[in-house]
Amino acid sequence: MAGKKRYSVMRDPVHGDVYLTHEELRVLDTPEMQRLRGVKQLGTAYLVYPGAVHTRFDHSIGTVHLTQKLIDSINLSFELDPARSIAISEEESRVVRLAALLHDVTHIPFGHNIEDQDGLFERHDSAYRYTRMFAGSALGRVLDELGVRDDVFSILTKPGTEGRREIPPYWSQIISGTIAADILDYLARDAYFTGLRLEVDPRVTSYFKIERASGNLYIDLAKHDLLREDILSEIVRMLEARYYFSERVYYHHAKVSAGALVARAVDLLVNASALTEDDLYGCTDASMLDVLARAAREADPDVRTRVQDLIERFAERRLFKRACVFPRYENAEIQEALVKRYFAAGGRTHRADVEARIEDLVRFATGRDVRVIVYCPAQKMQLKEARIHVRWPGYDGVQPLAEFADRVPRLKDLENSYRNLWKFYVLADAQEPELLTKVQEIAQAEFQEATNVYNASASH
Repeated sequence: MAGKKRYSVMRDPVHGDVYLTHEELRVLDTPEMQRLRGVKQLGTAYLVYPGAVHTRFDHSIGTVHLTQKLIDSINLSFELDPARSIAISEEESRVVRLAALLHDVTHIPFGHNIEDQDGLFERHDSAYRYTRMFAGSALGRVLDELGVRDDVFSILTKPGTEGRREIPPYWSQIISGTIAADILDYLARDAYFTGLRLEVDPRVTSYFKIERASGNLYIDLAKHDLLREDILSEIVRMLEARYYFSERVYYHHAKVSAGALVARAVDLLVNASALTEDDLYGCTDASMLDVLARAAREADPDVRTRVQDLIERFAERRLFKRACVFPRYENAEIQEALVKRYFAAGGRTHRADVEARIEDLVRFATGRDVRVIVYCPAQKMQLKEARIHVRWPGYDGVQPLAEFADRVPRLKDLENSYRNLWKFYVLADAQEPELLTKVQEIAQAEFQEATNVYNASASH
């Protein structure tokens, strides 16, 4: 219909005006997307950075905005160099934007702690989770009515996934590559709401092209057979910013401790058959604590008491303190063995056994009851590698930037730095330095093969 408005505008604190199609607004208005208003983007980071209360709803809208920025840049690159690149059609743009809007819809509250770092459930971005989310839901019905469910599922899942269509690689890479709409939004948004100073040059979006031969999204680092060092430097600077946030925010020890309280409550309830994964799919941050409290009332007295204590501690920010910290950079040779023994559901028995021994020995030595959490994240956690494709002078075609790490020492340094963010913690509900020091002494004896770098007595 002539004159019909195609877009509505929404004001975003990070990007300013963001334009959404009426189809995208239909998706936003589903209960599944509205739930994201109650799921904080940074989980428990607000306990460290009080302003970090932005949500996955906000981030989803910002990701659509930056997806369009990338599409516009890609199409401009095509106009300037049609022989070596391709453009994105309006119909392609439609489905890629919808996928960008939905890329985080499967997140549960505190998901990174429960899924990535504790390994209790499948990751939010698994095909299993998207299939469950789209099946029989209001969101699934809208996607079916728009005729895009299969394409969106294919964009959001990995090649080889059952039921996934073959799609051009760039459909997914625009949203979730090493440098893509997702990271471009969350770095800018996380910086804004934590108050940390970070600037990513918006010009980075102008470097993207799509290789005609492979369909890969790439950044052109070659000009007149010379390396575009200015572009390479900007890419590395952005990857360094991502590491900086991982170190300062995503793996901050207080955020880890707070997440560990919630994850342990979930673990106890699941193991007691009082809670299932499905119970958490519809939760917001606030309602999840209520769900855990209700589930605890159905559990046996010991589990009920422990879960209630964990929930109260979280709500009142009475976090467990670090007793021991065993980082990868001092324990690389035994990291794999620690993960194999203590990580995820398979390590539950070993974690419970060693926690009980430490608690018993502390009680014997001090006469005090102290709760202990052994916290062992996945070996790779969220290891970031430079997978963005580039065209490097002197090479045919495009290849992942990581292939040229030997020529870019900062890339190698970053990869190693990410690995060294891994830390195995012993956490305890001890406040007094003397008591915490005793917990540390006993815990160190339990993990004699590991090197502790934390001095409990000097930290208070």
